[in-house]
Amino acid sequence: MSYVRELLLLPVLCGILSTSSAASSVSRKCEDSLATPLPFSSFTSSSVFARGHEAGHAKLSRKQGAGGWSPSENDHQQWLQVDLGSRKQVVAIATQGRYSSSDWTSKYRLIYSDTQKNWRPYLQDGNIWTFEGNVNSEGVVRFELQHPVLARFIRFIPVDWNREGRIGVRLELYGCSYWADVISFDGHGIISYRFRSRKMKIVKDVVTLKFRTMARDGVLLHGEGQQGDYISLELHRARLQLSINLGSNQYGSIQGHTSVTSGSLLDDDHWHSVVIERYRRNVNFTLDHHTQQFRTNGEFDHLDLDHEISFGGVPVAVKPNSGGRENFKGCMEGITYNGDNITNLVRRKKVDVSSFRNLTFSCAESNSFSVFFNSTSFLRLPGQSDSDTLSVSLSFRTWNPNGLLMFTALAYGWVEVGLTEGKVTVHVNVTQRNTRIDISSGSGLNDGQWHSVHLNALEYYAMLTVDGDEASTVRTAIPIQIQTGGTYYFGGFFLPTNSRSLQRSFQGCMQMIHIDDHLADLRAVEQGLIGTFENVSLDMCAIIDRCVPNHCEHSGRCTQTWDSFSCDCSGTGYTGATCHTSMYQQSCEEYKHQGKNSGSYWVDPDGSGPIAPFKVNCDMTEEKVWTTLKNNLSPQTSVTSTVQDRKAVLQITYNVTDEQVLSVTRSAGYCEQFVAYACRTSRLLNTPDGAPLTWWVGRANERHFYWGGSGPGIQKCSCGIEHNCTNPEYFCNCDADLRSWREDAGLLVYKDHLPVSQVVVGDTSRAGSEAKLTVGPLQCHGDRNYWNAASFSSPASYLHFPSFRGETSTDISFYFKTSSTHGVFLANLGTSNFLHIELRGGSVVVFSFDVGRERVELSVRSPVPLNDDQWHRVEAEKNIKEAVLQLDGQSREVRPMPPQGHTKLEFYSELYVGASSGQRGFLGCMRALKLNGVTFDLEERARVTPGVNPGCQGHCNKYGMHCRNGGKCVEQYNGYSCDCSLTAYDGPFCTDDVGGYFETGTLVRYDFLPEAGTSLPEPKAVPGVGVPLESNLTQEELVFSFSTSSAPSILVYISSRTQDYMAVVLRHNGTLQIRYSLGGLTEPYTIDVDHRNMANGQPHSVNITRNLREIQLQLDHYPVSTYSLPEASDTQFNLIKSIFLGKVFETGQIDPILIERYNTPGFVGCLSRVKLNSVAPLKAALRSSMAAPVSTHGILVPSNCGASPLTISPMAAASDPWHLDAAGAVFPFNENKTKSDEVDRNSAIIGGIISMVIFIVLGIMVFVIRHLFRHKGSYHTNEAKGAESADCADAAIIVNDPAFTETIDESKKEWFI
Repeated sequence: MSYVRELLLLPVLCGILSTSSAASSVSRKCEDSLATPLPFSSFTSSSVFARGHEAGHAKLSRKQGAGGWSPSENDHQQWLQVDLGSRKQVVAIATQGRYSSSDWTSKYRLIYSDTQKNWRPYLQDGNIWTFEGNVNSEGVVRFELQHPVLARFIRFIPVDWNREGRIGVRLELYGCSYWADVISFDGHGIISYRFRSRKMKIVKDVVTLKFRTMARDGVLLHGEGQQGDYISLELHRARLQLSINLGSNQYGSIQGHTSVTSGSLLDDDHWHSVVIERYRRNVNFTLDHHTQQFRTNGEFDHLDLDHEISFGGVPVAVKPNSGGRENFKGCMEGITYNGDNITNLVRRKKVDVSSFRNLTFSCAESNSFSVFFNSTSFLRLPGQSDSDTLSVSLSFRTWNPNGLLMFTALAYGWVEVGLTEGKVTVHVNVTQRNTRIDISSGSGLNDGQWHSVHLNALEYYAMLTVDGDEASTVRTAIPIQIQTGGTYYFGGFFLPTNSRSLQRSFQGCMQMIHIDDHLADLRAVEQGLIGTFENVSLDMCAIIDRCVPNHCEHSGRCTQTWDSFSCDCSGTGYTGATCHTSMYQQSCEEYKHQGKNSGSYWVDPDGSGPIAPFKVNCDMTEEKVWTTLKNNLSPQTSVTSTVQDRKAVLQITYNVTDEQVLSVTRSAGYCEQFVAYACRTSRLLNTPDGAPLTWWVGRANERHFYWGGSGPGIQKCSCGIEHNCTNPEYFCNCDADLRSWREDAGLLVYKDHLPVSQVVVGDTSRAGSEAKLTVGPLQCHGDRNYWNAASFSSPASYLHFPSFRGETSTDISFYFKTSSTHGVFLANLGTSNFLHIELRGGSVVVFSFDVGRERVELSVRSPVPLNDDQWHRVEAEKNIKEAVLQLDGQSREVRPMPPQGHTKLEFYSELYVGASSGQRGFLGCMRALKLNGVTFDLEERARVTPGVNPGCQGHCNKYGMHCRNGGKCVEQYNGYSCDCSLTAYDGPFCTDDVGGYFETGTLVRYDFLPEAGTSLPEPKAVPGVGVPLESNLTQEELVFSFSTSSAPSILVYISSRTQDYMAVVLRHNGTLQIRYSLGGLTEPYTIDVDHRNMANGQPHSVNITRNLREIQLQLDHYPVSTYSLPEASDTQFNLIKSIFLGKVFETGQIDPILIERYNTPGFVGCLSRVKLNSVAPLKAALRSSMAAPVSTHGILVPSNCGASPLTISPMAAASDPWHLDAAGAVFPFNENKTKSDEVDRNSAIIGGIISMVIFIVLGIMVFVIRHLFRHKGSYHTNEAKGAESADCADAAIIVNDPAFTETIDESKKEWFI
């Protein structure tokens, strides 16, 4: 679905690209110097330091006068203003310090205006942007504006400067001229643009306009048709809403209405640009350079409009049905519709404007005067003193729920008007009576909208009115008559102390301030004629909506204060500061490797991508992990069609979307879905020659004419493939059209066609026809994304991927394992931005990146070594609020992000996985690399990249078989080593016997302590039996070797906390006896091996394996003998306690025969390779480094008991997949664990030569004998049926497919020598 959607959006996107390209071309040409040609008088400033420092000298590279502008004071109230003469498009600014001086500006801001009123700050990344300026007086620093500015007046406001000098600047503005027809709308006039034809059926629309208003509601554009189609663009609560309907059907099953909202605070009396581009159902909606892409609802592509489209309101004829929407009041310019310049047509009187009372082509100036307060601002204004009436009103807008609006002192007390939890509160404190009166009104007033407040205190009562709602005015009595003090503080109040402590300062904007029913003259305040202020911005409202655009992803809810925003991610399935990170794992496979059990789980295959999490069933009982998606069809659903020759259509729906299903099947290694068709007189596929009567619809709405057990392109059922249909003339049981019930069932396994979304049944309308349909759940196993891996065998090896453009939120995750201490995991180096993740010191992961000009670095230290050749997971994320680095789901660092520089990361180089820019690359394996929800195909790229292998391959894949006797292969980058800790052997390949010579009376005892846990793992060699609770064994495997010349003796004795035991003894004649006592028998069950004296001084090996009642015994190289415990015997070895070697020294009841006949004087000889399941007691006794509950009594001398160690041929460097240096190790195993000398090497060489000579002689003899006695014989083989066994090409396809492989036995005979 996502691919189809991208394809459909292609024409629109191509249009956007061409538009952007054209715009870019224009921007490149828009490079005129705007400030240099201006006269001296076009430059003004807040103040001048001295003669020659005037604003007119502030032109780039000029040396006249004092070589630049410097103000009289070094504070934040200074500014330099440039009058461009008319509206210009400004695209860049360049600055210098004052010529040959110590005066320069290191940081500054820009504000701009068309009229020297209602200034607007330059914004970038959702913040009032602070530009980086100069570091000396002569260097030129140029900044390209992210978006062009349209204005006549530009003000340069210093924020920071060289503290060893003064504020100083020379500047240049770059851009070009701008002109557009402007039309003023008074709330009554409407522009009606009539089409050339009466009705328009439009597949593509492009609408552009700019608007400016102080009204928060009003219709900018409207058009509709008689069939219900419409397009509407209107302001609603100062937000822009685009509504489109391309058509709904009369039954209501197709609803075409689509509505999208963008922007906020659009009633700020500033220009805002709008572009609407539609191609069929794909729409790009752009407001002030922020574009939303969406797809309209319904299934129609054309916009059918009648007569006309109107701008500025809804025509009178449509008004009754428009719901009383207000017309637009303000200004518009640059109105175009599908290439027609509407504003130009209005000027030429080619468009109906008869509804205008007074059409003007200019935009009237606003009389409003705003004051912008930050956390350290206040405004003080005078009023009447000693008056018995207090009357104050104002309008405000803010995001903060709390703040001081107004404070004034009375003759006997004070009055405070504030905002508390979004409500306006008034506190009247009367000190003469020591009383306090509180009243409040309104709610949710911190929504960023303009709200009015009017407080009137007269005689003995006070009234509070919010938003002019007289009906909700709050009145209260005052105990004494008010006497005003005459001074009013707005936005904050500083106590008259040296500390000037702040009381609940207000952050926001105010306007229309009235004191004593008179409008305060704020321009006189700006000129210093009345009142005073501190840290306020006059004639400007710099309020910012930090939730537009909404940085909370995945439908997270955004809330904000003046300084920041926060995201409520509850119910989204995502977490983090911006709801970017998924709370769930990507698949059932990942849950299993976290130790989870079978059950229902939420999965999110694309992580932070657009596909929402969904619930699946995970079956982890087998080695393969199955993911199940259920559908709505009950098993054996009856299928009927009452109309002759009409087909029955059954819709199969799942509890997930198509994209979610696709995400499962795309990453799965195998998928299947069971289908069954039970029939009586109802044909299925109408084989062999007819058109199919029934088919099913799969992915992409494609029809398929094969059934379960068959394959694509083959019109057969399972029985047709297996040649066992009820009637061999047909390829389906149901196609025989019998009156008795038959069934065709099987698995659909071609996953690119799954799941089944619809089944169309075509033969149920005949008399007597019946059918029942079953469609099972979709089941898949494997996760190719989770195991998509590559192994890096050289510090210089790397994979490269195309460059990408990061979003404001970027996340990267992957698994790695290595034995190296350093290496670069990933790097992407851009021209101005970069991203880098690396391993340092074997225990630290570092994540670094650029934010603007600032570099951010996060590091996490692991409590365990990361170069332990075990899998570790790295998760890194950066968003507009914070950066997070997490290791193995536990260790993490979180760093707040800088306030500026959150443009989307643009990388122009390739993404390097491994080595980059000469740095030491990663050595080891990496898998499941995912960036912003997209999995990188490491295996595919590794196949064509030298030095990198697909999958996680190393020495163990190729040479792990050399670790013998259950030893575990451990990867190392100069080879490999064998972990023998869970075996009874030692040595580099777990082939060296660990044994000991027992003197008379020597014994070894290994205890299973209750407090240490009494569980003894059962051997994995015997399938079908689980691990028992505690140490109650139903199966065990005892393996050991011995040599002795004395008998009788006890070799091994295993005791329990009950009377159960097992013993292996040598009788007086040197023969072996095994004794089992598991309860239920009066005498122990014994196995006597009478045919051989084993006390002959030669080494012998013993392997005893029991599974329930069955006992298998193998001695030396002799065949395995099988015995069975009697039916009366118990099968559970209860509460195993100790293992004794050589002799028994045990308390409690012991078999007296053992003690009397075999325990004295004890075993004398050599024991080795002793292992019970996974416990090696003799090795534990001989290796002091092993902490185990083992004790030795008597003299035990280490010995290999005469066994010969296994030797392994060395591996050539050319065949070593991890070989780094031609002069490196020849052997792939760890050299630290091998011991050799020159004598051994010489002996090996001589032995090798002798062996080769013998081999050549034998080869010659075999050749001669074969030549003399040549005749044929037989051999036996098992082969898979091939295409030659199929009766047709279709069947050959199936039998050669792994999903349909069948095998038979075929015998051929050949005698040979």
